[in-house]
Amino acid sequence: MKKKRFRRLSHTIYECKYHIVFCPKYRYKVLKGEVAESVRQNIYELCRRKDGVEVLELNIQLDHVHIIIWIPPKYSISNMMGYLKGKVASKVFEKHPYLRKRYWGMHLWSRGYCVSTIGLDEEKIRKYVIHQEKEEKKEELVQQKLFN
Repeated sequence: MKKKRFRRLSHTIYECKYHIVFCPKYRYKVLKGEVAESVRQNIYELCRRKDGVEVLELNIQLDHVHIIIWIPPKYSISNMMGYLKGKVASKVFEKHPYLRKRYWGMHLWSRGYCVSTIGLDEEKIRKYVIHQEKEEKKEELVQQKLFN
Protein backbone atom coordinates (compact mmCIF):
# COMPACT_ATOMS: atom_id res chain seq x y z
CA MET A 1 0.00 0.00 0.00
CA LYS A 2 1.48 3.34 -1.06
CA LYS A 3 1.49 6.10 1.56
CA LYS A 4 0.25 9.55 0.70
CA ARG A 5 2.93 12.11 0.08
CA PHE A 6 1.18 14.92 1.95
CA ARG A 7 -0.67 14.81 5.23
CA ARG A 8 -3.42 17.02 6.61
CA LEU A 9 -4.29 18.94 9.70
CA SER A 10 -7.53 20.89 9.97
CA HIS A 11 -6.21 23.87 7.99
CA THR A 12 -2.86 22.62 6.71
CA ILE A 13 -1.49 20.26 4.09
CA TYR A 14 2.13 19.40 4.82
CA GLU A 15 5.15 17.24 4.16
CA CYS A 16 7.56 17.82 7.04
CA LYS A 17 10.31 15.23 7.25
CA TYR A 18 13.56 15.80 9.09
CA HIS A 19 16.93 14.10 9.43
CA ILE A 20 18.11 14.59 13.01
CA VAL A 21 21.40 13.51 14.61
CA PHE A 22 22.08 13.70 18.34
CA CYS A 23 24.80 12.32 20.62
CA PRO A 24 25.33 11.17 24.19
CA LYS A 25 27.17 13.68 26.34
CA TYR A 26 30.95 13.62 25.83
CA ARG A 27 30.30 11.40 22.80
CA TYR A 28 30.81 8.34 25.00
CA LYS A 29 30.24 5.07 23.14
CA VAL A 30 27.42 3.81 25.37
CA LEU A 31 24.68 3.16 22.80
CA LYS A 32 25.22 -0.57 22.45
CA GLY A 33 23.41 -3.75 23.40
CA GLU A 34 20.53 -3.30 25.82
CA VAL A 35 21.07 0.47 26.08
CA ALA A 36 20.73 0.89 22.31
CA GLU A 37 17.63 -1.29 22.32
CA SER A 38 16.11 0.76 25.17
CA VAL A 39 16.78 3.97 23.23
CA ARG A 40 15.22 2.45 20.08
CA GLN A 41 12.09 1.21 21.84
CA ASN A 42 11.60 4.46 23.73
CA ILE A 43 11.97 6.65 20.65
CA TYR A 44 9.35 4.61 18.78
CA GLU A 45 6.99 4.58 21.77
CA LEU A 46 7.31 8.30 22.49
CA CYS A 47 6.75 9.20 18.84
CA ARG A 48 3.61 7.05 18.72
CA ARG A 49 2.21 9.12 21.60
CA LYS A 50 2.45 12.35 19.59
CA ASP A 51 -0.31 12.76 17.02
CA GLY A 52 1.08 12.66 13.48
CA VAL A 53 4.71 12.00 14.45
CA GLU A 54 6.24 8.98 12.72
CA VAL A 55 9.75 7.53 12.74
CA LEU A 56 10.66 6.66 9.16
CA GLU A 57 14.21 5.45 9.85
CA LEU A 58 16.24 5.02 13.01
CA ASN A 59 19.92 4.12 13.21
CA ILE A 60 21.68 3.97 16.55
CA GLN A 61 25.48 4.05 16.43
CA LEU A 62 27.74 3.65 19.46
CA ASP A 63 28.06 7.40 19.96
CA HIS A 64 25.17 8.99 18.08
CA VAL A 65 21.61 8.51 16.84
CA HIS A 66 20.30 9.18 13.32
CA ILE A 67 16.57 9.53 12.96
CA ILE A 68 14.43 10.39 9.97
CA ILE A 69 11.14 11.55 11.37
CA TRP A 70 7.87 13.00 10.13
CA ILE A 71 6.77 15.86 12.42
CA PRO A 72 3.59 17.87 11.79
CA PRO A 73 3.98 21.67 11.75
CA LYS A 74 1.98 21.93 14.98
CA TYR A 75 5.09 20.71 16.84
CA SER A 76 8.35 22.65 16.81
CA ILE A 77 11.55 20.70 16.23
CA SER A 78 13.13 22.08 19.41
CA ASN A 79 10.14 21.06 21.55
CA MET A 80 10.04 17.62 19.94
CA MET A 81 13.75 17.09 20.54
CA GLY A 82 13.48 18.28 24.14
CA TYR A 83 10.61 15.86 24.66
CA LEU A 84 12.43 12.91 23.05
CA LYS A 85 15.82 13.47 24.61
CA GLY A 86 14.38 14.15 28.07
CA LYS A 87 11.98 11.22 28.19
CA VAL A 88 14.43 8.76 26.61
CA ALA A 89 17.14 9.75 29.11
CA SER A 90 14.79 9.27 32.07
CA LYS A 91 13.68 5.86 30.87
CA VAL A 92 17.22 4.72 30.03
CA PHE A 93 18.53 5.77 33.48
CA GLU A 94 15.59 3.98 35.08
CA LYS A 95 16.33 0.74 33.22
CA HIS A 96 20.15 1.03 33.30
CA PRO A 97 21.03 2.72 36.62
CA TYR A 98 24.78 2.04 36.20
CA LEU A 99 24.83 4.83 33.59
CA ARG A 100 24.13 7.38 36.34
CA LYS A 101 27.75 7.08 37.48
CA ARG A 102 29.02 8.16 34.08
CA TYR A 103 26.30 10.75 33.48
CA TRP A 104 25.83 12.62 36.75
CA GLY A 105 22.81 14.89 36.94
CA MET A 106 20.72 12.60 34.70
CA HIS A 107 22.02 14.27 31.53
CA LEU A 108 22.49 11.54 28.94
CA TRP A 109 22.45 13.68 25.78
CA SER A 110 24.62 16.52 24.57
CA ARG A 111 22.80 19.83 24.50
CA GLY A 112 22.57 20.25 20.76
CA TYR A 113 21.56 18.28 17.73
CA CYS A 114 21.81 18.54 13.97
CA VAL A 115 18.62 18.86 11.90
CA SER A 116 18.02 19.14 8.18
CA THR A 117 14.80 19.05 6.22
CA ILE A 118 13.94 16.35 3.73
CA GLY A 119 11.54 17.03 0.93
CA LEU A 120 11.43 18.53 -2.49
CA ASP A 121 14.78 19.61 -3.80
CA GLU A 122 15.40 23.26 -4.66
CA GLU A 123 15.33 22.78 -8.43
CA LYS A 124 11.94 21.06 -8.29
CA ILE A 125 10.55 23.78 -6.05
CA ARG A 126 11.80 26.53 -8.37
CA LYS A 127 10.25 24.79 -11.39
CA TYR A 128 6.99 24.34 -9.52
CA VAL A 129 6.84 27.99 -8.48
CA ILE A 130 7.59 29.19 -12.03
CA HIS A 131 5.05 26.76 -13.48
CA GLN A 132 2.40 27.85 -10.97
CA GLU A 133 2.95 31.52 -11.85
CA LYS A 134 2.44 30.76 -15.55
CA GLU A 135 -0.67 28.71 -14.80
CA GLU A 136 -2.15 31.46 -12.63
CA LYS A 137 -1.60 34.04 -15.38
CA LYS A 138 -3.34 31.76 -17.89
CA GLU A 139 -6.26 31.32 -15.48
CA GLU A 140 -6.51 35.09 -14.97
CA LEU A 141 -6.70 35.63 -18.74
CA VAL A 142 -9.46 33.04 -19.05
CA GLN A 143 -11.40 34.68 -16.21
CA GLN A 144 -11.01 38.12 -17.78
CA LYS A 145 -12.32 36.87 -21.14
CA LEU A 146 -15.31 35.24 -19.48
CA PHE A 147 -16.34 38.32 -17.54
CA ASN A 148 -15.54 41.00 -20.18
